[in-house]
Amino acid sequence: MLDTARSEDAGVVTTLELRPRSGFVHTQSVEAITKRALAYLKAGFSVHFRGPAGTGKTTLALHVAALRGRPTVIIVGDEDMMTATLVGNQQGYHYRKVVDAYIHTVTKTEETADKRWADHRLTTACREGQTLVYDEFTRSRPEANNVLLSVLEEGLLVLPAQNQDEPYIKVHPEFRTIFTSNPQEYAGVHDAQDALGDRIVTIDVGYADRDLEVAIAAARSGLAPAKVAPIVDIVREFRETGEYDQTPTLRASIMICRLMAQEKLRATIDDRQFVEVCIDILGSKSALSNKADGKHEQQQKMLLSLIEHHCPGQPALKAVSVKKA
Repeated sequence: MLDTARSEDAGVVTTLELRPRSGFVHTQSVEAITKRALAYLKAGFSVHFRGPAGTGKTTLALHVAALRGRPTVIIVGDEDMMTATLVGNQQGYHYRKVVDAYIHTVTKTEETADKRWADHRLTTACREGQTLVYDEFTRSRPEANNVLLSVLEEGLLVLPAQNQDEPYIKVHPEFRTIFTSNPQEYAGVHDAQDALGDRIVTIDVGYADRDLEVAIAAARSGLAPAKVAPIVDIVREFRETGEYDQTPTLRASIMICRLMAQEKLRATIDDRQFVEVCIDILGSKSALSNKADGKHEQQQKMLLSLIEHHCPGQPALKAVSVKKA
């Protein structure tokens, strides 16, 4: 949960004071990962949560950062990320004008303009001992992250040559970094350099078990776990089919459940709007979405079959014939 935010240098640095989210779902598996991550951070190591989309890596990273009780800064990896984006650069000018009128008949004017150095997020975090959450760091080019090597190993942040007054700073002993990455994505993702991976502890985060997914979907939608369970089962079974381009994750379950709560939908094949919501959210992820070759109808039938199996309608009344004696 976000408590306060502090901005510096016209938005260049934003520091967050995080508190654990009140609705955060605690299970034995989540507690185990959290405990291990905090132990590594306490020992002086940085942590890397690695896993596919929808496994809660970022939420877990922010939760662990909040438990540290230190101010937090967040960076999101990007193809255009450069070292200056992490460390800082020279922004604007500092003007100085001196007018010498010691002799009343002579006026001497001297003007100077010096560039002003501005720290960015990594430098601020290193100075003040903050927790840096570097989300999807493999989306940044490896050369942009090279500056982290000396930070994590030698405890020194080497600043660019433009900052002539301060060639490097000593990293605060409480500084830590929590990385996240998705190894399954291929578009816009770079391989992490071995030198950086050798300096951090990687924890693989997989898809949650059924009980955890039900608990999270219930907490995020406000519905009772019993109403959420069939939706989670639909999404999980769809995920097991492998018939999709984009993996259906817990986010799909949360979307459907929140629409159910908002629109007061019934989780049954008889509720047309409920079925349409499921088709909208899950159908777009399927690999069988090409209408030209007739596979679109196959997709619809598959999803309708899953919905009917987990959310059946009212049994039809059957005529009963009575034989006369």
